Amino acid sequence: MIKAIITAGLFILSLLFAANVNAQNIRGTVTDSTGKAVPFANVTLKAGGDLIVSYTMSKTDGSYVLPVPVDVAKSDLSVSVSCVGFNKQSKKITDLLAPANFILSPSLSQLKTVTVKSNQPWLRASGDTLSYKVSDFSSPQDRVIGDVIKKMPGIAVAADGKISYNGKSVSNVYIGGDNLLDDKYNIATNTVPHGVVDQVQVIENNQPIKMLQDKVMSDDVALNLTIKKDAKLQLVGQESIGAGLPGNYDVDLNAMMFKNKYKAINYIKGNNTGYDVQNDLVSHNLGNYLQRLNNDKPATVLSLGTVNDPDLPQNRYLFDQSGIINLNNLVNIKKGEQLRVNFSYLHDTQRQDYKQQTQIFLPGDTIRYSETQANKFRPDILHSQFTLNINKDKYYLNDALIMDYSHKNAYSSLITNGTPVNQVLKDNLLDFSNEFNLMQPVKANILEVYSYINHTNEPENRTIGPGFNPALFNHGAPYSQLQQTANVPTWFTNNYLAFKIPTGHLTQTYKAGFILQSQKLSSSLNAIQANNTPALVSDSSVNHLNWSREKVYAEAGYDVPGKILKIALTLPVSVQQIHYSDSFYNLDKSLTRLYFNPQLRVKYQTGIENYFSFLYNYRNDIGNIQDVYRGGILRDYRTLYANNADLTESKDQLAALGFNYHKALTLFFFSINTSYNHITANNIASSIITNNLQQRVVHPFPNTIDSWAVSGYISKYSFALHTTFSGGAQWMSNHSNQILNGALLPYNTLATTLNAGAETKVSDQVTFSYKVILNQTDSHSSAANSSYSVKQLVQQAAINYNPVTDLLFRLSGDDYLTYRQHTNDLKYFFADASVKYKFSKPKVDVELSAVNFLNVKNYSSLFLSANTFTASSYALPGRIVLLKLLFNI
Repeated sequence: MIKAIITAGLFILSLLFAANVNAQNIRGTVTDSTGKAVPFANVTLKAGGDLIVSYTMSKTDGSYVLPVPVDVAKSDLSVSVSCVGFNKQSKKITDLLAPANFILSPSLSQLKTVTVKSNQPWLRASGDTLSYKVSDFSSPQDRVIGDVIKKMPGIAVAADGKISYNGKSVSNVYIGGDNLLDDKYNIATNTVPHGVVDQVQVIENNQPIKMLQDKVMSDDVALNLTIKKDAKLQLVGQESIGAGLPGNYDVDLNAMMFKNKYKAINYIKGNNTGYDVQNDLVSHNLGNYLQRLNNDKPATVLSLGTVNDPDLPQNRYLFDQSGIINLNNLVNIKKGEQLRVNFSYLHDTQRQDYKQQTQIFLPGDTIRYSETQANKFRPDILHSQFTLNINKDKYYLNDALIMDYSHKNAYSSLITNGTPVNQVLKDNLLDFSNEFNLMQPVKANILEVYSYINHTNEPENRTIGPGFNPALFNHGAPYSQLQQTANVPTWFTNNYLAFKIPTGHLTQTYKAGFILQSQKLSSSLNAIQANNTPALVSDSSVNHLNWSREKVYAEAGYDVPGKILKIALTLPVSVQQIHYSDSFYNLDKSLTRLYFNPQLRVKYQTGIENYFSFLYNYRNDIGNIQDVYRGGILRDYRTLYANNADLTESKDQLAALGFNYHKALTLFFFSINTSYNHITANNIASSIITNNLQQRVVHPFPNTIDSWAVSGYISKYSFALHTTFSGGAQWMSNHSNQILNGALLPYNTLATTLNAGAETKVSDQVTFSYKVILNQTDSHSSAANSSYSVKQLVQQAAINYNPVTDLLFRLSGDDYLTYRQHTNDLKYFFADASVKYKFSKPKVDVELSAVNFLNVKNYSSLFLSANTFTASSYALPGRIVLLKLLFNI
């Protein structure tokens, strides 16, 4: 299978290379009679007279690149340039390699004043940038720019705020061209008033480093919010204060500035209405960033063993009292030089009450757990970041100092299979890092110096009582409580030198560097006796594991950042040495490996507005310190982890192929992507499951995981119906193996998601939206002769009505239907309503809202994963009625 995929990929590449060899471009500039650049001039290529075969627009510097279709005869070509206020010009093309420059003369005819009135939306395409006019998609009920973005054709917004354009995740959201927030762009989408934003620009092939533009391939997609001129001249604020029943409050006070020299988003928020302010601090691309650094940060070890969150919007189920201070300020010291400070402090208290039935299906047996749990979480999270960025055509420097601290207390009172259990978990995390990156020219080449250092420390302490499972943890004798501690302090650094050689259509990069990682895993499981003295549960319930990882690497990279064909090939070679030891278990092992991890990315532009993409990645992975500790760690109250195998080594092969199409003129977007992932490892997890405990160890047996994924996305704006239609499909198949109670069980899990939606403007007074989502999860095991399936249908609808300019009504509802064979269907319906009145003097809006006005107080959901089925029931806050005052500054 792998050979077939590689062969197919190479065949596709050969076609792409062949097409690129034959593809040609006509280049030139458009200026006026004084030599000034003429931007946004229409440039068309004609063949055989007046047949237009290609077109583009001149850039802001007046330059243009006009692709010549492969199948067009080169003997009768002409280029025409036209722009408002200038006379049209044409030139015959006899030499495709010679620049076709145009000097336009001003038009002497006086244009008549024409006023065009149209409520039809439009998009402007210029190179890799597609611009949406915010006013074309906004409605009177919209408050922040995130409300408008989710209605734009081609753009989708997930429940956590993550933005995708035509099926591809957005890497960043800029404000007026400046990077104020990195990838924590929920801060902007949830705060910036839509009325101050002129356009939302989609930037494909985004390369933010000016020195690397047109030299190093980038397939990232970013958004840029362009700010209206009048909004740049003043302080912007959108404040709200609300109070309601039963005892609810909601406060949002903010101050924003969007000048060219200074940008800021600063605010204070607090509420107990179910809006989780932690969502503002989500880094949507953090995982990809850490993977590029090869920084395998240690995961949190301990938990309360709580249930999954329900498949509902957070404001439906969250009991919270949260507050946040968030300060984000950027100063443009001079052109290309920026200083940025980001600071936030969050305090929250969350409560969760639920009941859960868990079934684990085994050959000839089913293990069952019954839990009733009441939890309370109290996080305090502090974040600070100081960034100096110098980004110029001939020089680049970025230095980011980041410090994070979190103090989390969690409390749990539960009854499991009839046994009362109380838990207290304390978790304190300190995370410090500094990233330095410097690029400067050496003659016609680029020298890069990079250094990253990171330190984390996260002591964890969890107690379980009273006298939990004495037969297992205290030799059958009564005792007070069980105490598990764990900590994995870590130092990590990655440093390299790189030399880039741009030569025409190829950029060569040669890199050499080293990685060092030092860790120590300490843990102990103690039974606290009645006289308050601790005693180790057993000789194998303690860890003092030392770990070091040293890696030396070299990499050759080749980038072809062409207009039609873009290629990025990286060929990294590394020598990695790992040593780990724990004298208590006579453990002292070393491992040295030579790895080759090539990656190939290809993007082929089959037209001005469509392209194919291909990815092949081969990666050797090696486990971490949490794979090799020998002493048992009670991860949660019923899961005991230990290891008796060597370090996990795996080989990961990923192949992906995609097609992306959009038509700006008709507002049509379409994409389809498929991928295959094959992982082989040298060990497999084994679990011994009883009715009150799950013990997990790792055995040295070969293991294979195969995953397939296919996804598609489509979006179209109908001018006749004033409606944006959208749809999507996703199918995933995962084949894995588990050892449960001594039996090897292969499992195949299928997950299918279908969705469709519409955003329509019925009239100037009425807008309507509808979305339907179908989820289905199937799990099958041939060894256990079992097959299980869970289906869920979700429907969401909303209608907005403003009979007069100052009065707005909104009614919305969500319907949930969950089905599993041999059980009763789960049906729930939630409804919300609001009315808002805008006073002209003073300029204050008054809003009365009722969330969940049908007062649904309980919700049940079903989850299926491999051989585990859970049915959970949650307590909900119920009806919330809130009166808000909203005003702008």
